[in-house]
Amino acid sequence: MGFRFEFDPANKILLTRIEGQFTDELLRACEVESRKHAAATGPLVHIVECTGITEYAVSSDLVRHMAKQTPILTGPGTRQFFIAPTAVGFGLARMFQIAAEPDHLSVTVVRSLDHVWEELGISSPKFESLE
Repeated sequence: MGFRFEFDPANKILLTRIEGQFTDELLRACEVESRKHAAATGPLVHIVECTGITEYAVSSDLVRHMAKQTPILTGPGTRQFFIAPTAVGFGLARMFQIAAEPDHLSVTVVRSLDHVWEELGISSPKFESLE
């Protein structure tokens, strides 16, 4: 399908892993499913992990449009991270971050999952598949 979801109930972290070719259709579908999983699990943190993306074929217009939508996590103290190790992925994630301000002030773009764990102060999260 191009994406999968995992959840760490102890730390209330929803992890979305995107893989393969990243297209407009995949982004739209992933957004819908992310919202469903967030509503079902009540996370405080949402991580979008993009290290498995092999090709970026998503339009910058759609990224900016998605940034203007209501955030997936809206409660106080919630955070969203994008893990984007490539230059293209990092640029698209930063575009989202900038276009989303001021409504999405909790968005952080990093290069690796280790950066997320360091920022959150978590050493051993335990994820369960939501599929």
